Formats: sequence, C-alpha cells, structure tokens
Amino acid sequence: MEFREKAKIMDAASIKRVLSRLASEIVERNKGTDDLLLVGIHRRGVPLAKRLAERIDLLEGVTVPVGALDITLYRDDLSTIAPHPVVSKTEFPIDITDHNLILVDDVLYTGRTVRAALDHIMDYGRPRRVQLAVLVDRGHRELPIQADYVGKFVPTKDSEIIKVMVKEIDGVDEVLIVERVQD
Repeated sequence: MEFREKAKIMDAASIKRVLSRLASEIVERNKGTDDLLLVGIHRRGVPLAKRLAERIDLLEGVTVPVGALDITLYRDDLSTIAPHPVVSKTEFPIDITDHNLILVDDVLYTGRTVRAALDHIMDYGRPRRVQLAVLVDRGHRELPIQADYVGKFVPTKDSEIIKVMVKEIDGVDEVLIVERVQD
C-alpha cells in the first residue's frame, strides 16, 4: 500500500516538548510519583513511555518503572490484521495491583486498541487507577474512551492516517498526516 504525505505536524523538537509537558501533567495530576507505573502499548507506545519516564526522572529525580503491553491477541479485528500476527512480549517490572498505571500509546483513534489494552491489563492484576496518555488524538471514536493526557489534538478525515515515527524504531522522530494513494 502506498501513501502520500499531506503534512508534517510534529518534528523531533516538538515531540520532545510535548513529552516534557505530558510528564509534568502526569506528575501534577498524580500528586507525585508514588505508585506510578508507565506502560507502553507495543510498538511505538513503548519508547514513548520510556521517554516519559526519563522526563519524570529529570523533573522529580525518581525512576518510574516502565512496562510494555502487547495487545495483539486481544484485538477484536485479529482475523483481519494478518494470517500469522507477530506477538511481542508483555512485561511489567512490578506487580500492577494498587498502582496508578499510565497507559501510553502513540495515537488515539477509534478507542479499540485501548479497550484491548484494558482487557489485557486486567489479566495481570487490578491497578488502583488506569489513565491514558497519547501523543496524538485524531478523533473518530467508536468507543466511549478518552485520553487523560494528550500531546496534540489533530482533527482528521477518515481517509487520512496519522503516522508516528520514533527514532528507536524508525530512525527519525516525526508525526505526519498521510493518505492512501488511490490507483
């Protein structure tokens, strides 16, 4: 499938600024870092969660644990994504029970990824509270899910796609609006 770039909405510097702001908001709303656990949704939510933890460490001088969550087998569209989906590892560095868990993802769209993540989290324990932090909220919700922390709201058309690229996976930090090229 071929895509055409329509607009660059964030570069490396703006992503860094947004993550710094989100880290500050997370610490403020949770009244510090006690019992805080950041959990990134594979793929790009994981490096974003690690970066948020680094910024919280710079702000508070506290290392917040970071986990990784693979929701592949919890998706409601599993049969349509690939005949043999690649499953990554779900890892929690601590017991999630009674912690304030911040779920981190790159883009909030329909809400279905978050729903799958919540289902998966409950298989591991019962957090005191689950909050959602996203780099981009593009709208078009199909489920009643909203983020507690949003880097940037980007209204989009259904035909557009938000493409988040992070240095750890893609070699560059940027967020683009792209559109499928019609044959």
